[in-house]
Amino acid sequence: MILQDTDKAGPSPVVSGSKPRLLGALGPGLITGASDDDPSGIATYSQAGAQFGYSLTWTMLLTYPLMAAVQMISGRIGRTTGRGLAGNLRQHYPNWLLQTFVALLTTANTINIGADLGAMADSIGLVVGGPRALYVALFGAICIGLQVLLQYTRYVSYLKWLTLALLAYVATLFMANVHWGEALRELVLPTFVWKTEYIQTIVAVFGTTISPYLLFWQASQEAEDIRSVPERQVLKRAPEQGPDAIKRIEIDTLIGMGISNFIALAIILTTAATLNVSGVTNIETSAQAAEALRPIAGNYAATIFALGVVATGLLAIPVLAGSAAYAVGEARRWPIGLARQPREAKAFYATIVVATAVGVLLNFTPINPIKALIWCAVINGVVAVPVMALMMLMAANEKIMGQFTIGGWLTWLGWTATATMALAALAMGVTYLM
Repeated sequence: MILQDTDKAGPSPVVSGSKPRLLGALGPGLITGASDDDPSGIATYSQAGAQFGYSLTWTMLLTYPLMAAVQMISGRIGRTTGRGLAGNLRQHYPNWLLQTFVALLTTANTINIGADLGAMADSIGLVVGGPRALYVALFGAICIGLQVLLQYTRYVSYLKWLTLALLAYVATLFMANVHWGEALRELVLPTFVWKTEYIQTIVAVFGTTISPYLLFWQASQEAEDIRSVPERQVLKRAPEQGPDAIKRIEIDTLIGMGISNFIALAIILTTAATLNVSGVTNIETSAQAAEALRPIAGNYAATIFALGVVATGLLAIPVLAGSAAYAVGEARRWPIGLARQPREAKAFYATIVVATAVGVLLNFTPINPIKALIWCAVINGVVAVPVMALMMLMAANEKIMGQFTIGGWLTWLGWTATATMALAALAMGVTYLM
């Protein structure tokens, strides 16, 4: 498949008659998928492997098509309308609904930023030592600088290269003594354990894999690319670009979500083969997982795992802060976009700075980051289902999407993902009452 110039992905090198390379075609989907494996997600996958061995590997097979479908739909909404999800909610749905979703999204993202910064600081401390507080502040400043100071095209290029950090977890996988026969059997023929802890971990995995901020980010980035790539136009006004644009979004998203789930699977397998078989079954943070690996898999494995936490945090935190800024900006009709200079979108960039700064400050309060993440998961579970349902309605609405409404397998998978998240949210509520 060769993508046409009508949907160029930006500044990447081109070949054979100005056709973009595959890396040039990859963008919002790749970055979204990679950012899903943030330090908080790594902690969730590590706990799944440590506590239940290989028995939860099947969740990665199940979530991949569902995650890919909803992210694909999100990207198509942004590319077709030239607006993110919040912009479309503002235009077509009641304002109270929009403001509620945006407030909950921003709260959850800020808590997640704080937890990720703390995990990054703890991880670098395992490798080189030093004061945790300094690392938290330093990483917060770096993440702010990535978005505020860098030119948009260079910023996106850096985020693409940061996705290579996920290879750290492939490396640690090959340092572990995985029982591949058992792992493959549990992957395709899972053994269910009807325990509260097992159900809670499944819910946590689903909540980590399909999260509202990823939906808001990918739609906003597709809309952003229309403004930053001269060849691109809103599909409703330039329907001739539709086939190439939709195919690019499909390839970008399938690869991005595939990488995301493969890395999550690698983390589960690694911790199952090391921590679980050694009796280490309680992992609360990604840094704790790295430290627990040291006596079992060796210093190299622990160091690589810890450095991977830092690199994935540098990728995920700008996405968390950026998705909140896009949502708040669209809801309040501010000038938005990372392609704009800070002086052109002061409130938008201020939201990025404030969200990240509050995340930094959370690490200096008595708030327990693990308990905060539990509340973050609850908020995401509450927000995800109605956001996904409204997104499905948007994508099927001709008034919003014109001739690019979704149908067929994509509609079926999208609603299946929505129903699955609704069941996960219900299960979460039940387990907390048990």
